[in-house]
Amino acid sequence: MSTWILGISAYYHDSAAALVRDGEVVAAAQEERFTRKKHDAGFPRNAVDYCLREGGISVRDLSHVGFYDKPLLKFGRLLETYVGFAPRGLRSWLAAMPTWLKDKLWIGDHIATSLGWEGEVIYGQHHLSHAASAFFPSPYREAAILTVDGVGEWTTASRGLGSGNRVEIRDEVRFPHSLGLLYSAFTAFTGFKVNSGEYKLMGLAPYGEPRYVDLIYRELLEVAEDGSFRLNMDYFDFATGLRMTNRRFERLFGGPPRRPETPITQREMDMARSIQVVTEDAMLRMARSLHQEVGARHLCLAGGVALNCVANGRILREGPFEGVWIQPAAGDAGGALGVALYVWHQHLGNPREADGVHDRQRGSYLGPAFGADEIRRFLDAQGAVYEEVPPGELPGRVADCMVAGKVVGLLQGRMEFGPRALGARSIIGDARSAEMQRLMNVKIKFRESFRPFAPSVLREHVHEWFEMDCESPYMLLVADVRQEHRVAHAHAGLAGLDKLKAVRSTVPAITHVDYSARVQTVDREVAPRYHAIIEAFRARTGCPVIINTSFNVRGEPIVCTPADAWRCFLRTNMDVLIIEDFLIDKVRQNVQPPDESWKEEFPLD
Repeated sequence: MSTWILGISAYYHDSAAALVRDGEVVAAAQEERFTRKKHDAGFPRNAVDYCLREGGISVRDLSHVGFYDKPLLKFGRLLETYVGFAPRGLRSWLAAMPTWLKDKLWIGDHIATSLGWEGEVIYGQHHLSHAASAFFPSPYREAAILTVDGVGEWTTASRGLGSGNRVEIRDEVRFPHSLGLLYSAFTAFTGFKVNSGEYKLMGLAPYGEPRYVDLIYRELLEVAEDGSFRLNMDYFDFATGLRMTNRRFERLFGGPPRRPETPITQREMDMARSIQVVTEDAMLRMARSLHQEVGARHLCLAGGVALNCVANGRILREGPFEGVWIQPAAGDAGGALGVALYVWHQHLGNPREADGVHDRQRGSYLGPAFGADEIRRFLDAQGAVYEEVPPGELPGRVADCMVAGKVVGLLQGRMEFGPRALGARSIIGDARSAEMQRLMNVKIKFRESFRPFAPSVLREHVHEWFEMDCESPYMLLVADVRQEHRVAHAHAGLAGLDKLKAVRSTVPAITHVDYSARVQTVDREVAPRYHAIIEAFRARTGCPVIINTSFNVRGEPIVCTPADAWRCFLRTNMDVLIIEDFLIDKVRQNVQPPDESWKEEFPLD
């Protein structure tokens, strides 16, 4: 009899479910992909149903159900914080209470009612679930573990050790002192949305100068040599109010926050650069101190701050560890997988195997896939004009489209688990094109022009194009484009967002203004279909690098189904849609040009 374990995360942001059978990851998905509500925090009923279908089981076949944190501990933190700051924070308290009293305190009842589960619910602590998600799927037999996010129950950062089938938290930083909430405070102040705009702040950073770093250290943040830190709460309202920062913070940075969708000024660029530098330095200090303490050769990372791929790249290059593995779903969604693996290994005491090379996340291709008959029926029902291409010919056809300057939407195989598109739900194009970044941002993604795109590169050629020679399958490490591919003095005489006008390298569409790139390496064994497409492009151009961005538009989650992909295809200026072996060319469709009025529903910030 197999042991089936269902892990669930819910009620904060990025709800998800994961299914593990005898220690093997069978399925995992975020609820937002099914409901089409970005960062959906509701109970992940659809994600649970998918996981059970993928496993071919029903709820009565489950052996255990785990929830990724302890709601009572978190509620205790809210109570204690309110009492400590009272009467400040009354509005925030009253705003939070309905959801707590209706949903969050009764997760066991919700699982029982929604799923028909009659057994015990095993609760894992938030950062322990993060730690489990980082170490247990990793390739390492032993590794240091660092988790950093906004806040769990009380913990905002933890350091520990994973060995064999156990994870152990050694020390922690507690609320309200939070590196993640500090970064989110700057995200909000510069006019972006907390819990989704942090990527934008990271992308904006290279346009600015670090002129506020000393000010941040002097007034806002104290960081010890071991990486532990304390915030000066005189400048922040997140512990008691409905805003991240207060008037003192505004005076410190010379005026009120930027309003969303207003022009970005040099102040915002400099603030982005400064908080990015501070975050990287703090992460490096934590990593170095942890290495001294536990002596492990490898490091595993999770928590929302572990999605800061610039900081991750610095830890790999400048830190003391031989290798770094980052959970692809590093945020709260990954907690569902973490608690499921925790139950199998640590709660039940089952052994764990690790070969030091291959992780157990299977490329993070853990979501649903769709068969040819289902796709054909859907396309016929839409009146789509399509061509069914023999699988052996498809990579060459897609490569030809990219060489011709076309933008291709790609839906193939199982959907990715985590926030990055990794070739299963991607929009791809020619990275050599000087116009492709602007085209994709303005005509396809409908988003800010400064935001960079990532390269997908054949694993066997990554060292020829980037200053790295290691696996980066989950697009969570940043490396510089090699010197021989750069354009010298590209930014001479340019400042701020004007740097966008410069052609920076022979692959300008994926080269950020500081010559960096968020690299995804594509392995033939892990992603054979995606590898074949890039190899076909290399055979035609000599370049093993293409541009890869997530298959969605702003305000919407990454597409899940053929219907989602078709809708996105029609609403944008995408040229070609690939759904498995079906090729759909926009010019052959009997449809009206995209109606872009819908974009008003989704403001840029």
